[in-house]
Amino acid sequence: MSVSEQAVNHASSLSAGDLAELMASFNEVTAKLESTHTQLRGEVARLNTELTQANEALQRSKRLAALGEMAAGISHEIRNPLGSIRLYTRMLKEDLAKMPDQCEIVEKIGRAVTGLDQIVGDVLTFSREIKARRSECLAEVVLSDACDACLAQLEGIEVAVQVDRSCETIQADAALLHQALINIIRNGAQATRDHGGKTIELGVSETPELWQVWVRDSGGGIEESVIERMFNPFFTTRAAGTGLGLSIVHRIMDAHGGSVEVQNITDDSGWTSGATVSLLLPKRVVKELPEEGQGQVVVRAGPMAESKEQVVRTQSLQAQGDVA
Repeated sequence: MSVSEQAVNHASSLSAGDLAELMASFNEVTAKLESTHTQLRGEVARLNTELTQANEALQRSKRLAALGEMAAGISHEIRNPLGSIRLYTRMLKEDLAKMPDQCEIVEKIGRAVTGLDQIVGDVLTFSREIKARRSECLAEVVLSDACDACLAQLEGIEVAVQVDRSCETIQADAALLHQALINIIRNGAQATRDHGGKTIELGVSETPELWQVWVRDSGGGIEESVIERMFNPFFTTRAAGTGLGLSIVHRIMDAHGGSVEVQNITDDSGWTSGATVSLLLPKRVVKELPEEGQGQVVVRAGPMAESKEQVVRTQSLQAQGDVA
């Protein structure tokens, strides 16, 4: 008897229950194979997306580095004559001490020089390499110090601080985090005042993977068209300013291996009452941090306090700037 005949005879001897069990096993294996195939396709798509983003980040990082080198060179060339102008302004003011009208003109020149020097300082800060030196920080002290540095901008605005008990201490470069918070608080205060808001909230919360240091204003939210560009170098909605404040925030978070999350806050009626900017600090320090420009700005929905968050946009946190 041939093998095929034996197989036919064996199959004919199977009961209905045996056949049903065999078909069930076959269907189960098929379903698992289909599921595995779907998962593999999803993983391949995810890896392709990550590869595309990494390549874009690398190219933008190179452009940003070239821009930084150029800005640094120009800034140094500007700062030298500014120092001379400041010196001559002081000498002229002394000579015109008995001529108040002329002294007022000299003082205006001095204020203009100071403003230009601040712009040059921002450009140099943006262009230089930033390295984060993590250490233990008291979260409430970090927030309090940042608010103290923004007293002039926060005048007339109620400030509330919320720090979860589970994250009273965080790991970060305190000086860099202080600088990042100052830029965000100033923008939030300006937006709050411009839209008739009354409060700004600051806080620190955590997840198993990261600490979230956030600032929430009551300034009416951020337009999508602005969010698309708000972190670009030299972009600003103010009549004056360098447009580098939030770009520096980006570089600071990049140095920490972290990211920035931007969320508009809406109530149940759909009215936008403000925006929340969160600095996301990873708890696990990676030895090899990503290249500068590979951080991300994540603009998404998420539970923040009692508010309903509106999805705005997700974009790469690459070259970024200051919004009013």
